[in-house]
Amino acid sequence: MGVNWAELKAVGGERQTADKGCFPNEPVDDLVAKLRRYSDWFGLLAPKADADREKAARRQGVAVHGFRLWSRIYPATGREGYVPVAFVFTGRTKAQRASRMRRLEQAARSYFAGTKYPGGDITAVDYHQGVPVVVTELERITADPAGAAGPVWRRLGREEWQTLSEALDNPDGERSYRVQEEQSRRRQMEREAAEREAQRPVCTRCGTKFADERWLWVRHHPRLPHRDLCDPCLDEHHEQVRAEKAARIQAEEAVAREAAAAEAKKNRSLFRRR
Repeated sequence: MGVNWAELKAVGGERQTADKGCFPNEPVDDLVAKLRRYSDWFGLLAPKADADREKAARRQGVAVHGFRLWSRIYPATGREGYVPVAFVFTGRTKAQRASRMRRLEQAARSYFAGTKYPGGDITAVDYHQGVPVVVTELERITADPAGAAGPVWRRLGREEWQTLSEALDNPDGERSYRVQEEQSRRRQMEREAAEREAQRPVCTRCGTKFADERWLWVRHHPRLPHRDLCDPCLDEHHEQVRAEKAARIQAEEAVAREAAAAEAKKNRSLFRRR
């Protein structure tokens, strides 16, 4: 059919590949049971694998697979999740085939759906612990000029029919998470910066917001005088104080000189009278 079945190897109790191990005429419950066995098998630890390190690696996505038995038997897929499983439906009517695929999708969701990455504004899905499941119809493959290489596959959990590579890709998976995580981090930094900016003091003299250095200084010196003034206004204040002090000294000196002059004049007058 032109399908790269090596990409679709699935592991169950019989260690069968997807094209030989899936029987679409079986009851949906049996197909779900197969997926359950695949999922259980994929979770088995490799011999001598460290269970504690495996548990910690689950938070690192793909790193966890290095501790699992399946990764010692099958090559890495290059995608999140376990080795994919394919079901090819045939026979009966188109409506009946569609109904069986929908029933399989509903019943097996816990095995393929993945989980949402943490974060209130994150929509990406963590597929690392999921079994990618693609379905198609033999009738759809034979009707497409490209056969199995055409857009005849539907990934369970999606609506569109895609090529096999497209169906197995995870555009809403880890790649999306990394982008959303960076966007979320940037938005958080912007919110924190806005909140911080809203708390920035304003000079009571000129109405200008404090520069970072001045703000940091007054925060670390709670008893600092004139905490309500920015640096330029504080400089003006000190200059004004110096000017007023100089003027006061000058005035005091002028008064002293006048008093001294008056005393001298008085003494001269007394001398003349004698």
